[in-house]
Order: sequence, then C-alpha cells, then structure tokens
Amino acid sequence: MHRRRLSRAIGGSIGLVAILGSWSARPQAHDDHSTYGTGSNGPGDHNPGALVKAVREATERFRDPAFAGAEGYQPLFGCVSGPERGAMGQHFVNFSFVGDGLLDVMHPELVIYETLPSGHLKLTGAEYLVFKDQWDAAHAGPPQLMGQLFHLNEAPNRYRLPAFYSLHVWAWKENPFGAFVNWHPNVSCEAFTPDDVQPPPDPGADG
Repeated sequence: MHRRRLSRAIGGSIGLVAILGSWSARPQAHDDHSTYGTGSNGPGDHNPGALVKAVREATERFRDPAFAGAEGYQPLFGCVSGPERGAMGQHFVNFSFVGDGLLDVMHPELVIYETLPSGHLKLTGAEYLVFKDQWDAAHAGPPQLMGQLFHLNEAPNRYRLPAFYSLHVWAWKENPFGAFVNWHPNVSCEAFTPDDVQPPPDPGADG
C-alpha cells in the first residue's frame, strides 16, 4: 500500500515540540507505564512470529542506518535506559509517519538501534505508536497490529508527551522477556555518546 509519503527532514527535539504543539489529536511515541499488552503472549497476540517476520521484512534495509536517514528517520531522545535494567536504545523517528494517524506494519514510526562498543549502530527492532486522544477519537478500542495489542503510556511521562499507545517489536535482537515488551534486558547504553544523536549520513552522498 502506498499510503505513506516520505517525510521532510525535521531536526531535533525543538522541531518535535513545535509539531506536538500544533496537533490537537495526533499520534506519537513511547514509555514505561503499560496497561495494554503483556509481552509475546499478550491477549491480542494471535501469531507473534508472523508480526516479527513482517517487521524484519519492513526494516531489513535499515540495518544500514544511512538508509533510515535517507527515508526521513532522525535520532531523538538519546539512548533510553530502563528504570532498573536493560534499555530501549536509540530511537530514530519519522515525524511524517508519527503525524499521519495511521498504523502500517511496513512503515514503523520509529526504528531502534543499539550502539556497539565499536561505535557502530546495530538495528534491534521497530516501534509503532499513535497518540491516545487521536486513536480513541476514531476507534472503540486500543490499537493492535496483526493481533498484538499496544501498550498504553500515560502522561506525564519521561518524554513530556501526551498519552500514547506504542508497540515495540524486537525483530532483530531476540528479547528473553518477549518480542513485544518495552525493555530489552540485553540492550545497553554504555557505548552511547552524545555525538551518536547526529543524523546518519545520506547513502547517496559522496564519501
């Protein structure tokens, strides 16, 4: 389906704040407090393997972060560590997808990377999200993707965002706690530095 368009580059958290301020009922991001979805065997989970496979197919080209950058994904939030152990890693956000109010397995709103000790970025998964107010205004129940229910992230939250639904899919790094939980116990922010939040290079650029 060609229902999404590539985003224009919108840099940094200042751009995100401006966008959020202009949305009265639009989609967005992640967090710690979850009331929908319980992991790889959540109540709406019919075939978790099929969803993981679909996400791998949708994001395989993003194993090279340069291609994520070329398609409008930009790093935001730095490296997100867990409240006790583990982490989410680095989120690369496509603001156009966040703002369209749609959920499409082939077009995740965010892709997730972990910084390796070598300094290279390793793709670990994807995140799908939509703002609660926008979704609830048009739907009778919480969102789901291929049968997997989303997590509800209440406000206030660490991202200073309105309440939102989100679903992590750890498609490229197996999570012992389940493919759809928020935190990965084997993802670390130890190798991350502030320089890592610079946008990835355009694969078509010289050098």
